[in-house]
Amino acid sequence: MGRAFEYRKARKMKRWGQMAKTFTRIGKDIVIAVKNGGPDPDTNGRLRAIIQNAKAANMPKENVDRAIKKASSKDQEDYKEIVYEAYAPHGIALVIETATDNHNRTVANVRSYLNKLGGSLGTQGMLDFLFDRKSVFRIPADGIDQEELELELIDVGGDEIEFDDEANQYVIYGEFTAFGSIQKFLEEKGYDIKQAEFERIPNDYKELTDDEVADVEKLIERIEEDDDVQMVYHNMR
Repeated sequence: MGRAFEYRKARKMKRWGQMAKTFTRIGKDIVIAVKNGGPDPDTNGRLRAIIQNAKAANMPKENVDRAIKKASSKDQEDYKEIVYEAYAPHGIALVIETATDNHNRTVANVRSYLNKLGGSLGTQGMLDFLFDRKSVFRIPADGIDQEELELELIDVGGDEIEFDDEANQYVIYGEFTAFGSIQKFLEEKGYDIKQAEFERIPNDYKELTDDEVADVEKLIERIEEDDDVQMVYHNMR
């Protein structure tokens, strides 16, 4: 899982550094969570996790409260989560997660970016073999025995723990379906969950030259600029 951690760290530092985009993304996450599970974080575990993510991203509390209130309104349009699978130049696989209120607009935009910058849109499910979807949690490492925690997490669906020395945190990976059980375990143990989300971790990487990397990054950056796009994953090293 070491390579997966390096991949995650590099992508997240870049992605979450874009504050305005981050707040928009979290706002959509809140709408989806509230529509699915209600506006009370005490009974909606997914919303509770998103609020923690908002704090980690320094999103003002009033922004979070306003987003929850707006999501509870009948006037709030629903966002549909749609995943697109594609290939970038040089055979790099892309998984593009979106949250949209207009599928036709979103797919047209994504296809346009791909066509203009050397990529191609594929069919749903064609890249399932290349990416593992995981539940990922971050908690402070102080006072926690890693081996003991890892053993305890096995019973609730945890896979592995990585130590992030720069942030002095543990990064916990678990099965996609184990998000709720891992969250409940960490909360009952009193651990401070700094971040909790789903991620797609590539299980196969492709090496590129510097010029080839630049081609792929240009396309990814263009896709990420789209307001409907929540996250882009790739298997480029």
